[in-house]
Amino acid sequence: MILSVCPNPSVDCTIELDTLKTGGLNRVENKIITYSGKALNVAVGVSRLGGDSFATGFMFNENGKMFVHTLDDERVKNTFVWCKGSARTNYKIVDKRSMMTEINDKGESVSVQKQNELVNLVKQLSASAKIVVISGSLPSGVKSDYYRKLAEVIPEGTLKIIDTSGENMIEALKSGAFMVKPNLDELQSVTGEHYDSLDEMIGGCRKLIEAGAENVMLSLGRKGAILTDGNSALFCRSANVAVNSTVGAGDGMIAAASVALENGESREEVLRCAVAAGTASVTTPGTNLFYRDKFQEIYDKIRVEKLF
Repeated sequence: MILSVCPNPSVDCTIELDTLKTGGLNRVENKIITYSGKALNVAVGVSRLGGDSFATGFMFNENGKMFVHTLDDERVKNTFVWCKGSARTNYKIVDKRSMMTEINDKGESVSVQKQNELVNLVKQLSASAKIVVISGSLPSGVKSDYYRKLAEVIPEGTLKIIDTSGENMIEALKSGAFMVKPNLDELQSVTGEHYDSLDEMIGGCRKLIEAGAENVMLSLGRKGAILTDGNSALFCRSANVAVNSTVGAGDGMIAAASVALENGESREEVLRCAVAAGTASVTTPGTNLFYRDKFQEIYDKIRVEKLF
């Protein structure tokens, strides 16, 4: 089983416009609403690739049933710690120039009691999981060390994959992780350095390895991704595709990597599957994740290169 832990679910509202006019009237050409959150996207991606997918995290009374319906439709088993209020709504405004403006809500506050309930639930569920993914931001009222608390209760031998940023990542690494998946901006933010070349980027990845990660999968957007354990490094270039939305690409990468790991595939295969899923995800509108046929089409086109 692949368990995905979502601390901060979101209603994602993608609004498409001809041109965004700040301070003026804008007319909506198309609107897409999805019930997601980074780890929930991972859970859906795992299921679409045939994996045994289970989702948990915080959920909110006023609109949480829509998330559950979405997961049920995607054949993702789920159970949540239910909290008062509504899940946050994030707005993504896309104009015809393919520029995107994001407005993210902070969401409802989560009590200490509910935080403890989720820690206990993750401890219980992860006992049956081969891989546990914890990803996304934290809701109001939850400190960054909560990532460490969640990671600490995962049993030894279960692979922990972390996808978050800033202090959340630093705290999570204190308990160790099999893999982290920053993008280049997140890596530079955590290390406080700027990287241009692949060698420099791998040097930055080594800093996360020194902090507690066994492997770093560094997403480079349309350029592809690097997978390194500090002693070896692989690179996979993305295929050229028409980009509809980049939102959710990283979640697709983790979903495919998790399924490949659960199936005992090689490091090369893990990276190839991840890049195929991430690339396939950018072809779908809004925050919709990849579909298996597009994943397979792109997978057949790309190859992994050994850097050292």
